[in-house]
Amino acid sequence: MKIFLIIIVCLAVITVTLTTLTGTNYIYKALRYLTADIDDYKIFDNNIVTSGVTQPIPNSSQYKKIEIPNEVNAELEKINSVAFLVLKNDSVVIEKYWKGYSDSSYSNSFSMAKTIVGLLTAFAVKDGSIKSFDESIGDFLPEFKDGDKSKITVRSLLTMSSGTNWDESYGSPFSTTTEAYYGTDLYKVATSVTPVKTPGTEWRYKSGDTQLLGLVLEKATGKSLSAYASEKLWKPLGAEHVALWSTDKDVGNEKAYCCFNTNARDFSRIGTLLLHYGNWHGTQLLDSSVIELFTAPLSIKDEENETANYYGYQLWRLQDREGVFYCRGILGQYIIVIPQKNVVIVRLGEMRGEIKSHSFEEVYTLVDWALKDL
Repeated sequence: MKIFLIIIVCLAVITVTLTTLTGTNYIYKALRYLTADIDDYKIFDNNIVTSGVTQPIPNSSQYKKIEIPNEVNAELEKINSVAFLVLKNDSVVIEKYWKGYSDSSYSNSFSMAKTIVGLLTAFAVKDGSIKSFDESIGDFLPEFKDGDKSKITVRSLLTMSSGTNWDESYGSPFSTTTEAYYGTDLYKVATSVTPVKTPGTEWRYKSGDTQLLGLVLEKATGKSLSAYASEKLWKPLGAEHVALWSTDKDVGNEKAYCCFNTNARDFSRIGTLLLHYGNWHGTQLLDSSVIELFTAPLSIKDEENETANYYGYQLWRLQDREGVFYCRGILGQYIIVIPQKNVVIVRLGEMRGEIKSHSFEEVYTLVDWALKDL
């Protein structure tokens, strides 16, 4: 027994030493929590995205008078939804919560944050902090000043075509994405990528591209992502609650590719801004041409040599439902915009269904129901 205990202690010491030397101590946190969850803001440090004067979202005269069809409600419950919100003509017509969640409960955006970062990038170009979408990110990050890295532009990050070797694996505790999520040095992880393709020539979904955008924005604006998001989005949109943007450590970098935490009603403000092509209650926050660019189909080929027309600039498109685009996060976080019906749908939850045509079956269910009945 003594020999066994000595062996265990020695193995533990060796493991700790190796993970410390290789900078992989994040694995302990990854193994502790195993999978990402919608309330992970509780296990991370967070920066506050401050709000200003609240602009309440009105309830429609049809509020709670429109019933969710049984088959739609059943699908929402099957995938463990916690919030479901539908706006038509900028007013709430349907609102439902499960599992103790409410209109003020925080929930993780996951990759819906990518769209927020995309919009903030557009604001930085509008302000002149970034010269254009075609500016090299080497103008902001010294690690990208020379060689093939210098060819990576802001636009190639926005379109997920940077050509880097970022590992977008969610199942391995040793993947780059896992290290970014649970680690404490996002700057090092994001800037350590190597180009393997010519930027702008191949679409491949990479959270690292958005994380680099976040770092570029910080350098360009001289502000944290949270402060810039407050100035350009959260205050102008009249958010009711402050948001929480999870960081890699105390006073660290925001997880730009994910982890913007707020409630369904405040998430819907992003959808409404997109629905009206950058206009918020009569004020043009972003030029409509920018939103048209962001929501248009890409002409870049993906890894399967298929045109990635299911994606735009840091958001997704439902290419076989004309005009429909949406923000998307793992476990089925959605802000769905249906321009032809003047509808915005927010769904938050703990699971998602089966893949269908570069999207997921519940997205088709919700969109087809809205197109038919709303």
